[in-house]
Amino acid sequence: MATCIWLRSCGARRLGSTFPGCRLRPRAGGLVPASGPAPGPAQLRCYAGRLAGLSAALLRTDSFVGGRWLPAAATFPVQDPASGAALGMVADCGVREARAAVRAAYEAFCRWREVSAKERSSLLRKWYNLMIQNKDDLARIITAESWFSEEARRVYGDIIHTPAKDRRALVLKQPIGVAAVITPWNFPSAMITRKVGAALAAGCTVVVKPAEDTPFSALALAELASQAGIPSGVYNVIPCSRKNAKEVGEAICTDPLVSKISFTGSTTTGKILLHHAANSVKRVSMELGGLAPFIVFDSANVDQAVAGAMASKFRNTGQTCVCSNQFLVQRGIHDAFVKAFAEAMKKNLRVGNGFEEGTTQGPLINEKAVEKVEKQVNDAVSKGATVVTGGKRHQLGKNFFEPTLLCNVTQDMLCTHEETFGPLAPVIKFDTEEEAIAIANAADVGLAGYFYSQDPAQIWRVAEQLEVGMVGVNEGLISSVECPFGGVKQSGLGREGSKYGIDEYLELKYVCYGGL
Repeated sequence: MATCIWLRSCGARRLGSTFPGCRLRPRAGGLVPASGPAPGPAQLRCYAGRLAGLSAALLRTDSFVGGRWLPAAATFPVQDPASGAALGMVADCGVREARAAVRAAYEAFCRWREVSAKERSSLLRKWYNLMIQNKDDLARIITAESWFSEEARRVYGDIIHTPAKDRRALVLKQPIGVAAVITPWNFPSAMITRKVGAALAAGCTVVVKPAEDTPFSALALAELASQAGIPSGVYNVIPCSRKNAKEVGEAICTDPLVSKISFTGSTTTGKILLHHAANSVKRVSMELGGLAPFIVFDSANVDQAVAGAMASKFRNTGQTCVCSNQFLVQRGIHDAFVKAFAEAMKKNLRVGNGFEEGTTQGPLINEKAVEKVEKQVNDAVSKGATVVTGGKRHQLGKNFFEPTLLCNVTQDMLCTHEETFGPLAPVIKFDTEEEAIAIANAADVGLAGYFYSQDPAQIWRVAEQLEVGMVGVNEGLISSVECPFGGVKQSGLGREGSKYGIDEYLELKYVCYGGL
């Protein structure tokens, strides 16, 4: 789904109807008119008609701390990446607000950890149900996830029999404490629910710092949390601008009251946060960058491989951490695959506004992202790559780029060792299985990998040899709430989702019970 859908749906449904001719700024938790020139008709024409009807309660622009909507001394603008139109002005929190949020979360933790697993489960289910009821207003990104509500009841300990007859050994699982949750822009609701669902189910409380590009989703979820009866201070949100992001992130990650850091984002930022966590030895879970290989062996079914390539590459316009970054295609099937892939792209990919029926490719998040894709394409072409289709910015606007397929790609090109995060599919031709594995494993990251083969022995060999945390075998979409999500090497630490995800927010305590 196009990114523009999320931002516009969550951030500005009433721009065209309730507030004609004005911008928005925060006050008392809601949106109010601000002085200054209004966005022109050209900026609003694409979506104003579709913005009417969103519940005013979900249009929040202040921080949410201790169950209250609190303004900040300054605000920052959030923009629609498709048109560049301002969606609203959001509270720009700083270190003071961050520390206040941590204190609120810690005070709430002292109470929340004593709430029974059954009651936590019930509250999470209510929150989930409200999300589903408001899924259109939440930009249609909330899917029917289990949301850890039932996993709260399945936090089991152990009883261990010891050699001594008068002793019993018990292993308890207890909530770790306050969790700092730092999320990216590309899945602004799903990233929060996956982390926060596990944390709250375990008995932890959270301080969420959403991405500056997409704060409205986190704030809308806070309103629904309040409606669901989640106690004050359990779920806190502190939006901030890019200018304040570094100091706010450092403040919450070094605060002694924070026991856990959960981060999804770039490997570079992850290393900085790990440094902050090291000083007080905090628990961390990180889902960082990837460079997912997509391997097509000679035995593969071409149609299936192309369908998988389309799904794994162009989901969210290529802006996910598990999107295929380089396509390794064996010589015997190379030409047939490239031809079929190009035809599928031309037939099935439609670039446009996220609200337009039939759109499959929306804008990139900002012009910097477009420049990165453009740089990789130009670098590849200058070194001998051939543009099969696409290859340049799209006429729709500065944040749009044509879905692009390159062949004759070599390993010295930027697109083969730098995460793209855009609609670019570079194809490398290889001869042997060993060669493909070597190319795929050369990266210092290892989040996801995909390959297509009809050879059972080869499937087992390659699945075991790929140095990634998740493997798709004859499948291009691997994410599932029931399965553990995470990587190896510099792609991160820990796992999210599945029964393993809740363990990231639990401590083990051994109790020796003697004198029996």
